[in-house]
Amino acid sequence: MRIAVVGGGPGGLFLAALVRQADPAVEVTVFERNRADDTFGFGVVFSDRTLAAIHDADPVLRTGLAERGVHWDAIEVRLKGERVRCGGNGMAAIPRRVLLGLLQERARAVGAELRFSTTARLADLDGYDLVVGADGTGSTIRAALADRLGPSTEVAAAKFIWLGTDHPFTGLTFVHERGEHGVFAVHGYPIGDGTSTFIVETDERSWRAAGLDAFDVTQPPGPSDLRSRDYLQELFADQIDGRPLLVNNSRWGNFRTRRTRRWSVLEPRPVALLGDAVHTAHFSVGSGTKMAMEDAVALSAALVAHPGDLPTALAAYEAAARPSVDEIQDSARPSLAWWERFGSYHDHFAPWQFAYHFLSRSISDARLARRAPEFVAASHAGWRAEHGGAEPLESSLVVGGRTLPDRRVAVEGWAFRGADGAALPAARLLAPDDEAGLAAAAARLDGLVGGGAAVVAVHGGTAFTRTLLTERVRMHHGLPALLVDPDLDHDRAVTAVLSGRTDLVGAEPATVAGWHRP
Repeated sequence: MRIAVVGGGPGGLFLAALVRQADPAVEVTVFERNRADDTFGFGVVFSDRTLAAIHDADPVLRTGLAERGVHWDAIEVRLKGERVRCGGNGMAAIPRRVLLGLLQERARAVGAELRFSTTARLADLDGYDLVVGADGTGSTIRAALADRLGPSTEVAAAKFIWLGTDHPFTGLTFVHERGEHGVFAVHGYPIGDGTSTFIVETDERSWRAAGLDAFDVTQPPGPSDLRSRDYLQELFADQIDGRPLLVNNSRWGNFRTRRTRRWSVLEPRPVALLGDAVHTAHFSVGSGTKMAMEDAVALSAALVAHPGDLPTALAAYEAAARPSVDEIQDSARPSLAWWERFGSYHDHFAPWQFAYHFLSRSISDARLARRAPEFVAASHAGWRAEHGGAEPLESSLVVGGRTLPDRRVAVEGWAFRGADGAALPAARLLAPDDEAGLAAAAARLDGLVGGGAAVVAVHGGTAFTRTLLTERVRMHHGLPALLVDPDLDHDRAVTAVLSGRTDLVGAEPATVAGWHRP
């Protein structure tokens, strides 16, 4: 069997090594358009859980991390002069160029052929039994079969740029600064060679106000946006002790979430995609490198399990790898939405609640407490300090001149009753079933507010759209918000209130009664 892998990034190289390691009779050739020592970006980060899965397939990554990488356990959030730390987040990072070098050595050692500075189109690969498209977000292999594979792309509103610095961050660090033009945020983490990755995000309004829209992003890869580098270097100077920012093909972009209806085809010839060529997820929930290497593990295992039977092997590959990718992409959308709105959170929340809001965007209070008990305990203490010593659901709230004894609301049909049993005159707002309907819902909300509503109850839709609307009620209009969710349990009800996503939580009386348990 002959396999052509188009793309010499981590996913393509790891696949070549795994296939050759499992069956030396298989001929594997990797085609990479760039030179062997070309690399864009700075570092690659992996969670401890990911490392365990990849190590089971081949120890090359873990060995490289032990020798050349860096490991940490805590996340740090910096806001308004304060630093909030959250432990229990084991991660490791390695310079991208080091990782590529290790994977190149491994692939060669097991007999894969690596051809650099070589552009390979699908039409050029007629002599191969299987073509694997591992050629990234701009995949030419995917483009050649777009009508059969069914790719789709969603473009985020937030802007981001990938930089580096020789400032030594001690772990994954999120830094937020409001400058004269708007709020900018950093994802920073050490990568093990004396440098740190330094990804900056902002909204388009702030980006344009700062004059950072002048660089021509249509230029071929290579030149970096030095004007943006200089602006951000000055803005974040105090956070990196005056150290310089480093560039490597650094230019602003909008994150693109890619989904593909089919990951492989048999006609007109057998082709499979992996990594960014077939799917992407925002880097706040998982690196593209990590996902590509996991795809490589699944595809190689499927080929080994079904020798000579490509239809079965390719179906098994997608069945094995796709559920994990779907889960990551589902959790990535709320995370990406957080980054599209972080300027509002920066201005609205105290540092402790900002950090809790951020870290609970895809995990509940109880689960977060198992991972980081000290952080969650401090967050509850921060709430109690601001609410007379009461826990989130037990805290009182003034609504329209009336003091509700706690944050629980019983919903019976169209009626709302607070913990005191009295009716709560809430205006109802139906959330849409998808983001496309949010603008219309926001317009309806404006009408409710203009009509004198004292509290707005958001119901229907999805958990995601309901949350975006309750936050709009609170942060944009300054009114109490009631989140109506029949599926809320005690844990998620606490999370919703403690995070500041809503003021009140509501469900059927029997469900609300269950929220009174510890």
